[in-house]
Amino acid sequence: MKIAVLKEIRPGERRVAASPDAVKKLAALGVEVVIEAGAGAGSAFADDAFKAAGATIASTAAEALGQSDMIWKVRAPQAGEIAAMKKGAILVAHMAALTDRAGVQACADAGLTAFAMELMPRITRAQSMDILSSQSNLAGYRAVIEAASEFGRGFPMMMTAAGTVAPAKAFVMGVGVAGLQAIATAKRLGAVVTAYDVRAATKEQVESLGGKFVVVDEEAMKTAQTTGGYAKEMSEDYKKKEQSVIAEHIKKQDIVITTALIPGKRAPILVTEDMVRSMAPGSVIVDLAVEAGGNVAGAEADKVAVKHGVKIVGHTNMPSRIAADASALFARNLLNFLTPMIDKSTKALAINWDDEIVKGTLVTRDGKVVHPMLAGGN
Repeated sequence: MKIAVLKEIRPGERRVAASPDAVKKLAALGVEVVIEAGAGAGSAFADDAFKAAGATIASTAAEALGQSDMIWKVRAPQAGEIAAMKKGAILVAHMAALTDRAGVQACADAGLTAFAMELMPRITRAQSMDILSSQSNLAGYRAVIEAASEFGRGFPMMMTAAGTVAPAKAFVMGVGVAGLQAIATAKRLGAVVTAYDVRAATKEQVESLGGKFVVVDEEAMKTAQTTGGYAKEMSEDYKKKEQSVIAEHIKKQDIVITTALIPGKRAPILVTEDMVRSMAPGSVIVDLAVEAGGNVAGAEADKVAVKHGVKIVGHTNMPSRIAADASALFARNLLNFLTPMIDKSTKALAINWDDEIVKGTLVTRDGKVVHPMLAGGN
């Protein structure tokens, strides 16, 4: 079997879907890997490193695709890329399937068998394949680094001969993978950290990292989690109470990091313009949900906007700002996804179409959109 790894062409995307380490492991499985020249440049993976690991370097995307049976990408392919892929090829990527129905349909029309890795079932067996977790973890870390870079003061309390510097107060909104890493990173930098999530189950996690949990409505929060572990959209009454509590808390904060996402929907507004106005000049907000519409009023994609003296950081694709580690983890996720599909004796691809992980991520096959969450996409 041959896998093609393409250079990402979307603006600002520095990640690559393979790493030299992953190539070595693929070679051990009997898989050939063809890497488009320069694909790893944004992640500091040189072509020579891929060659040393056993990959072949192709000068163009078309050459890399050639007769490849499978394509690994970080982001969903664009029209020109899809056109160059042979019918029947298997595509593995972050497809943004719930929001880019047209892109999924284009893959179906091209006869591709496409797996959307962001739809990975949240089961124990799939944890090592979960790209959302691996990339969100790094995004949470990087969000704090971005905040520290924009903030005009230090994070820890410092005792000096000239006087004491008070620690920064950091507030993390949304306690998923990104939020937990943001809490841990802000604590390591010395900030006083508080956090909020609609899911009551996250309170213990926040406290285990040394943060203080902000409670809005304890009873309502008990039923705020889906069976998949995601946050539900809350009632209007809850949202009003939430805004009141958050508004009072946020005015005392130096750093705010928002991470709240609802799969397939616009991100909820958590920080209103009035809340931004209430913060002290020089405060920093990092909106990790800006690509999905944003959690913060006034956030602008790919900009650091200044509103009422507060910096609102709206970098999209935060994992790409830590591309080397993000690519390495993404590649391991894909490797762990593929490994059970390879027959150990014949080294051939043997997909179990009834497997829960396969069914959960498969979006197109035999010219059709097949995922139940995308019903009606044909």
